[in-house]
Amino acid sequence: MPRSLKVRQECIEKVKLAVRRNGFPSQRALAEDVGFALATVSNFLTGKPVDYITFEEICHKLALEWRAIANLDFDLPSQAVDDVISQTVAQNPQIRSSSKRQDLGEAIDVTNFYGRKEELATLKQWIISDHCRLITLIGMGGIGKTTLSVKLAQLLQSEFQYLIWRSLRNAPPIHELLTDLIGFLSHQQETTLPESLDGKISCLIDYLRAERCLFILDNVESILSPDQRAGAYRPGYEGYGQLLRSWGETNHQSCLVLTSREKPREIRNKEGVNAPIRSLRLPGLTEGEGEKILAEKGFSVSKEECQALIEFYAGNPLALKIVSTTIYELFDGDVAQFLEEGTIVFGDISDLLDQQFNRLSTLEKQVMYWLTINRELVSFKELQRDSIPAVSFKHLLETLESLQLRSLIEKTSGKFTQ
Repeated sequence: MPRSLKVRQECIEKVKLAVRRNGFPSQRALAEDVGFALATVSNFLTGKPVDYITFEEICHKLALEWRAIANLDFDLPSQAVDDVISQTVAQNPQIRSSSKRQDLGEAIDVTNFYGRKEELATLKQWIISDHCRLITLIGMGGIGKTTLSVKLAQLLQSEFQYLIWRSLRNAPPIHELLTDLIGFLSHQQETTLPESLDGKISCLIDYLRAERCLFILDNVESILSPDQRAGAYRPGYEGYGQLLRSWGETNHQSCLVLTSREKPREIRNKEGVNAPIRSLRLPGLTEGEGEKILAEKGFSVSKEECQALIEFYAGNPLALKIVSTTIYELFDGDVAQFLEEGTIVFGDISDLLDQQFNRLSTLEKQVMYWLTINRELVSFKELQRDSIPAVSFKHLLETLESLQLRSLIEKTSGKFTQ
């Protein structure tokens, strides 16, 4: 029985892409580099059988994991193939399987991570089991979107050949981002990229089909426009919408996770509980989880005091960290004294709220004021009746939808509140 292997038919496109990714302009160039006949390399690239050692050496040259692309039912039992390859690797230490690539950029340290077990379990289910292609983590500033995204990357890193985390805080132009992503996937070998946006996106999609990739883009609200209804792009950043549409609607084996204070418009109409595009809104931390943040400063907090702080700041992790620092530094850890003062919005917490509030349109701010005045759940008709100046049905409907996309209001039984 001949000792040979061949590439599975569904992996041929991946193999041909690897040739280009590793800087070989042609089959002949690859053949000359590995020292095999052109016909042998051609057989490998077209799914025809080649000697098992030849198969492994070409895989090594192309940074491919041979088990991931080999038709193990073709000739040898899988255990026999493993034995043969193991012997070959032992005799030739320079031959090794390709390693996974990761680039977490400026991702924050998440050593101190509290709670979010349910959210992590949901995201793992969506990404690994349900094969979702596009997921958005939504929540107001400080709620923990960035921290959760980094923890998610750490949790799932072994599941993907390529993992990359990028912040959009400085709003990189879409062409710059695509060049960065394609460069990472191609091992910096894809140096001549199409000039058009369509061409770059098409090139990226080829890689997403060929390899299992997890991309995380943080601070997506940086490319969205303030003073407009939620989800609109800043001038010059509309190309991100095209990228998200292509990523979510095109069939491939990779996943993109976004974190944002508001939901891009392309996502809202395409997402669904059984769709490959989904969103997860992050709530505040529970009392037990929030208590751990307060305990970091080393002062004791009674159950009642902890509950009061959690309620005041809606379980927002960043707000709890800010207030615990203030209590420690200015009140010597006396939570009761701080609560007696009755001032819960100050300094950095005020700045945190201003960042979110300043993104709102004039009408959105007006609706937020009236929801604050009402304090309790209010119906659409009640809100329209109480608003001064009067607001039309159309404009109020659009405004409430926009505020929901920004995670600033909640709807319960057809009524709204902050």
